[in-house]
Amino acid sequence: MVEVPVIDVGPLVRGDSDPADTADSAAAIDAACREVGFFTVVGHGVNPDLQSQLDAAARRFFALPDGEKAEIAMARAGRAWRGWFPVGGELTSGVPDLKEGLYFGAELGPGHPRVLARTPLHGANLFPRRPAELREAVLTYMAQMTRLGQAVLGGIALGLGLDRSWFAGNLTADPVTLFRIFHYPPAGPGDDERWGVAEHTDYGLLTVLGQDDSGGLHVRTPAGWVEVEPVPGGLVCNLGDMLERLAGGLYRSTPHRVRNASGRHRLSFPFFLDPGWDAVVEQLPIVDRPPDEDAAAADRWDHASVHGFTGTYGDYLLAKIAKVFPALAAGAAEG
Repeated sequence: MVEVPVIDVGPLVRGDSDPADTADSAAAIDAACREVGFFTVVGHGVNPDLQSQLDAAARRFFALPDGEKAEIAMARAGRAWRGWFPVGGELTSGVPDLKEGLYFGAELGPGHPRVLARTPLHGANLFPRRPAELREAVLTYMAQMTRLGQAVLGGIALGLGLDRSWFAGNLTADPVTLFRIFHYPPAGPGDDERWGVAEHTDYGLLTVLGQDDSGGLHVRTPAGWVEVEPVPGGLVCNLGDMLERLAGGLYRSTPHRVRNASGRHRLSFPFFLDPGWDAVVEQLPIVDRPPDEDAAAADRWDHASVHGFTGTYGDYLLAKIAKVFPALAAGAAEG
């Protein structure tokens, strides 16, 4: 049985300068990246009161009537792709997910160069009229998660034999940061075979996931599917496609899925720390073996190797999101 390890990342978060202080955390992260691509972090320094405030505000929002939630429907954000979508409004492998959600990203004003250039996925967030406190909670949480994500990437860099600041000085100097809040309602009659979100991998470098205690996250390990048990105070980290590509397959972008069998309303809070929009992610020179693209594609949920892609990270991300929200993608192309 392959288990998802629990790792204390306190030394990395504190920025301890002595390599001996960070060695254990980096070694544990490296082993997890090679074996399963998932790990739970503790000692992360994210404010627990903020997490509670965010959870409470999100539950108040999702309890509102759909008509009020639709005031910030994603279609209203245009090319920025922010806002709310209803249950079944997001697709995984062409199948509607049994969840609703809120999409957020970096808060950019109308004068930002990428907003002026009408770059997709860039712009202002859509926040609801109520609960009004959701706005501050989201923006503060994203700032804390960005700091944590950069610290964890520092540990990953050490595991790859790089300088701890390699990611921050290269791929995440100006990162794409995305944040989602997902609500998985209790399964109803006939929903036993439906997934809250079906098997998939994440697209970028690192995902940091907050979740309630409902459970339901499943990870495909070399030994088969295992459920990731929520750890009180812990945050789940997993690798995205670009990190697997960077490491030449040495690290795993692990497929995962969610089914809410708790009988309760499940909330999750995934934060994505991704390469810069214009970044070109290439295999590290320190990886001495070229990946087998055909074998990698055959083993993937979408049968598409991350090693054969050419272009910027923005190109890769747009192509993936267009399959998740095809109607919005069509509208963005026309607009």
